[in-house]
Amino acid sequence: MWIRTWLWIAAVWVWVSIAEAQVPPAPAADQLTMLKSGDARVQRNKRIVFDFWRIVYEGGHAEQAPKYMAAGYIQHNPNMASGRETWLQFFKKVRPPRPIADHIKAPVVSIIADRDMVIVLTARKVRDRANPAHIYYITWFDGFRIDENGLIAEHWDPSEMWVEGKPPGAEFFSEWDR
Repeated sequence: MWIRTWLWIAAVWVWVSIAEAQVPPAPAADQLTMLKSGDARVQRNKRIVFDFWRIVYEGGHAEQAPKYMAAGYIQHNPNMASGRETWLQFFKKVRPPRPIADHIKAPVVSIIADRDMVIVLTARKVRDRANPAHIYYITWFDGFRIDENGLIAEHWDPSEMWVEGKPPGAEFFSEWDR
């Protein structure tokens, strides 16, 4: 009996530990501070990605994409072909123009850069496909390479194939994308 009691207590403790184990990633309070760098090129590259994200990606101002994206834009997301025009054809269907915010509306954790590479880390809420009642947070990344002309030439993210035409966590985007 004593062993069963301890096994039961241990099982409950493990379950509680797992259920409460994750500390969700926390968004940064001041995105503009993350753009600063002692290296002028790095600071410029962070600003290019920051402005692209606010104006084109979240703001839906596709007409401004050539200011930020190279024509030969290379896409490493398995759901999208490469090329600025291909990206724009898709994007115009899903993102109408809206007011441009002074910050990235997605919950940005960090913006880091080294030479021509810029990585934006965001907190993303997702639903467990195996257990739909389980909702949790992941740290998503979007990586960008800035070319010699100051344009986004390449993009990476960890996306798997989208389910029903939507990226992981899309059902929760409305919590921040207003």
